[in-house]
Amino acid sequence: MKKSSKIVAFLLLVVILFAGMGLTYKNVVKDVNLGLDLQGGFEVLYQVDPLQEGDKIDNDAVQATAKTLENRVNVLGVSEPKIQVEDQNRIRVQLAGVENQSQAREILSSQANLTIRDADDNIKLTGKDIQQGSAKQEFKQNTNQPAVTFKLKDSDKFKKVTEEISKKKENVMVVWLDYEKGDSYQKEKSKKDPKYVSAASVDKPINSDSVEISGGFNGEKGVQEAKQIADLLNAGSLPVDLNEIYSNSVGAQFGQDALDKTILASIIGVAIIYLFMLGFYRLPGLVAIIALTTYIYLVMVAFNFISGVLTLPGLAALVLGVGMAVDANIIMYERIKDELKVGRTLKQAYKKANKSSFLTIVDANLTTVIAAAVLFFFGESSVKGFATMLLLGILMIFVTAVFLSRGLLSLLVSSNYFKNKLSWFGVKKSERFDINDGKDVHDLKTPYEKWNFVKLAKPLLSLSVIIIIIGAIILFVFRLNLGIDFTSGTRVDFEADNKVSQDKVTQTLEKDNFKPDQVSIGENGKNISVQFKNDLNKDQVAKIKNTVDKTFGHDPTVNTVSPVIGQELAKNAMMALIYAAIGIIIYISLRFEWRMGLSSILALLHDAFMIVAIFSLFRIEVDITFIAAVLTIIGYSINDTIVTFDRVRENLHKVKVITEPQQIDDIVNRSIKQTMTRSINTVLTVVIVVVALLIFGASSIFNFSLALLIGLICGVFSSIFIAVPLWGIMKKRQLRKSDDGKLVVYKEKKSNDEKILV
Repeated sequence: MKKSSKIVAFLLLVVILFAGMGLTYKNVVKDVNLGLDLQGGFEVLYQVDPLQEGDKIDNDAVQATAKTLENRVNVLGVSEPKIQVEDQNRIRVQLAGVENQSQAREILSSQANLTIRDADDNIKLTGKDIQQGSAKQEFKQNTNQPAVTFKLKDSDKFKKVTEEISKKKENVMVVWLDYEKGDSYQKEKSKKDPKYVSAASVDKPINSDSVEISGGFNGEKGVQEAKQIADLLNAGSLPVDLNEIYSNSVGAQFGQDALDKTILASIIGVAIIYLFMLGFYRLPGLVAIIALTTYIYLVMVAFNFISGVLTLPGLAALVLGVGMAVDANIIMYERIKDELKVGRTLKQAYKKANKSSFLTIVDANLTTVIAAAVLFFFGESSVKGFATMLLLGILMIFVTAVFLSRGLLSLLVSSNYFKNKLSWFGVKKSERFDINDGKDVHDLKTPYEKWNFVKLAKPLLSLSVIIIIIGAIILFVFRLNLGIDFTSGTRVDFEADNKVSQDKVTQTLEKDNFKPDQVSIGENGKNISVQFKNDLNKDQVAKIKNTVDKTFGHDPTVNTVSPVIGQELAKNAMMALIYAAIGIIIYISLRFEWRMGLSSILALLHDAFMIVAIFSLFRIEVDITFIAAVLTIIGYSINDTIVTFDRVRENLHKVKVITEPQQIDDIVNRSIKQTMTRSINTVLTVVIVVVALLIFGASSIFNFSLALLIGLICGVFSSIFIAVPLWGIMKKRQLRKSDDGKLVVYKEKKSNDEKILV
């Protein structure tokens, strides 16, 4: 293929890619299922308990309850509701976009156990006597008042019941919905708003299968109440008792605001990354921009394909994935630059860099897969959404950064148009050696030649130990400022139209008998967060939402967590961290050696502990997304560490036999110097995104973004000054203990002549 034809093929492929994305992106965006935190709605987790003492809850009862809830949700007209049965007899209901959340919760949790009783509260008929689906909301012909009618299975039974009631001194037929122990017609009949639905006088036996409930429904509200009762009767009564143990209610305006802010932050962050890649890597940077744009598009397509629900942390994971995809490109581009500097032609440099960088990218990303998989299996709700997006992102990194980016770059390289234009690849003529000089990439000088990282690591390791000790003391004294996710209680977040004071918020809530335990107001004076130690019930949540909406002009986000869920989340969070660490150390030990695995985990523990200590010192609240942030940092930090260890392995391969400690120090120093530019560039691109999320993103992910920023900085530090130097210390100890005073660090496998690290 001629020079021009390769360029044409490149341009044609790019045009087809962008044309395809341009013509379909609107449909892709439209098809995205937004989570509760991005479009409003509510999520509730029910514990299924027996309705009466002695009853047993089996799987059939739980499934029947879930089916009844599904029928009720269909009545609400909510698009794409999510109802799933979980372990321990629990049912999770997620209703995104529902407008009247209080009504929805009332309909879901109502037992809808209809009973017809006499004036002495004796049961005469139950919901089992009703014909399924016969309930209707109608209007009485003579008064045009709303009423509910339904048909009975046995008209003779109804005639007998009405005959008995007509002969009583107080001849009323009382219709109850969810009659509770202690309720009584005699107590309620004098009240303006009695608990029973209807109480009609019966003068003679009624020879019919039709029952009418009327008299208690007035005006437009009465029509809605009548319709709600008819819908509940048709959906069926619940065979069990439902207890809310977790709920999250997000106002539609709050969700839209969070979506708008995070998208703006994402656009700013990604735009800066694009400019950085173009400025630093020139032509390969342009290829990276094409691949990254395709990456974002394909992740969204794949997310829609699996019917994923996009949450706020999930959106953050998508943008952070761009940073990871950038890293896959940077690893290869840095290799190309090194190969060009030693005097290879552009084609030779591309071929060698392509081969040497592939396994590095695989190793680096698979460790992040471990962290994301742990998050997926142990996370709940928004954390699971974050993990899903992260896993999809890693898959698409291989599609775009590994295959698409390399394919496009291969067309440009093989065209020979740029063979004498190496400045387009970021390499000056003055930086190039003659290939006949026998220079190797490991012999190249770096901008960090004056730095002795082994020497620097000793005092910095000591400093880290001191910081960890101080951090442990801080943690012991102050402990973590745990949010309601881990302690139980209720959190109410809302935005006010005008600046407000803590006293105004407190006084407003106390008027409705809500005494907050903590009131926090953002710097702008309009973002308010209120916490209660107790988890409010559904009636209290409806009341406080109404109070906030009327007083401050915005529907709030209300999150309630029961003590049992708080304990479970704390336990699951700890198990997630432990399993992630075990998975990573096993993988590194198999791919490299156990000393590298151990030193990597020690570096990771350092990173995680630093985040925890800083959050403890500054009393920053720790919620469930904090765990997502810590596990993400584990993935990012180990990614950086593995790239450096991969270079250590290459340098060991070159040395083969170690006879003195200085050789180990040289390998540590050389490996860090060779990967330093890549480490700085990679973390810089991710930091750009995180800072954009901190400054411009939604307030609800501020703590999440802050934890990421702290972890990223600590991660680069630990990879350079803890993980690799620690491995060097352990390797020198192994040398001292060796019988012959030397280490054969690579040996040949007889079967396939493969060299392995020992």
